[in-house]
Amino acid sequence: MIGVMDSVNELTEVVGQNRMELLLFKLSGLHQRYGINVFKVREVLPCPRLTVMPKLQKFVIGVAHIRGQTISVIDLAFAIGGRPSHNVDKCFIIIAEYNRSTHAFLVSNVERILNMNWDKIMPPPKGAGDSNYMTAVTEIDGELVEILDVEKILEEISPSKLETNDLNDVYDEEFSKIIEERHPKVLVADDSRVALNQVCSAMEKMNLEVIKAHDGLEAYNILRDASLKGPVNEQIALVISDVEMPEMDGYTLCSLVRKDPILKSAYIILHTSLSGVFNLGMVSKAGANDFIPKFNPLELAKAVKKGVILSSSGKSGAELILGKKEKGEKA
Repeated sequence: MIGVMDSVNELTEVVGQNRMELLLFKLSGLHQRYGINVFKVREVLPCPRLTVMPKLQKFVIGVAHIRGQTISVIDLAFAIGGRPSHNVDKCFIIIAEYNRSTHAFLVSNVERILNMNWDKIMPPPKGAGDSNYMTAVTEIDGELVEILDVEKILEEISPSKLETNDLNDVYDEEFSKIIEERHPKVLVADDSRVALNQVCSAMEKMNLEVIKAHDGLEAYNILRDASLKGPVNEQIALVISDVEMPEMDGYTLCSLVRKDPILKSAYIILHTSLSGVFNLGMVSKAGANDFIPKFNPLELAKAVKKGVILSSSGKSGAELILGKKEKGEKA
């Protein structure tokens, strides 16, 4: 337990410093280099023996039995529009956690881990279109590296479904009255188009007005502009922010908001596919009001309802965090 907490303390030192570690790899038949955040990666292994099962999705080339767990192996090159990988027995798999599930991604080779600043991670070039699988790009050794939108890939393999009935349990007289009288706005920040659309769809089904941002810097500027009209928590009921975003990550956004006297009253929910004790330690240090792993619509809706009610009562996001810490509760 002591070792785990020491690791948490070391990792939380990067909160507010806008840094991340990128695992670089290549895919079969493609010359481009790609990247994934190390926080998502559990381990990297030579591709084990795969069991082929009937009626698997076409991008799933088999299942592997690893440390007592059966994991589907996704041919990443094939999933993003390339040809099916060859010489699979010479490839590697990246085992990672996304949206509360473990996945294995087949890659041709893994190169290295690079520590870098999020402001060096940029949004995809304008004109790239919606059909690409980039969530961000960066330049390393004079070469463009694509950071893949894994959430989009997983959504195409196994689409999620959100029904209006899923959110019926959220509504009560108090919440409905706030919606009717105040028309609260929710700022949603996420660099993944799929994740952004999922959250916005859930918010719209709750009859909340949505403001979209594609990274932390854009969200920060929207909050600053909103504050010119009055207290920020009266202009925007709450912020739902991803953690991994180009230019400014969610931890840094949250940290900057808490340090800004004009913005610190904002109520912030961090909503991320990252999971585990490390992320919880960072959330607490950054000063978020709540943390919801992706993507459970009902769980998110309940957290949003709570935030909207607290924000509408005039309570400051910063004061609510302080109150929790004084009581020894999770921030």
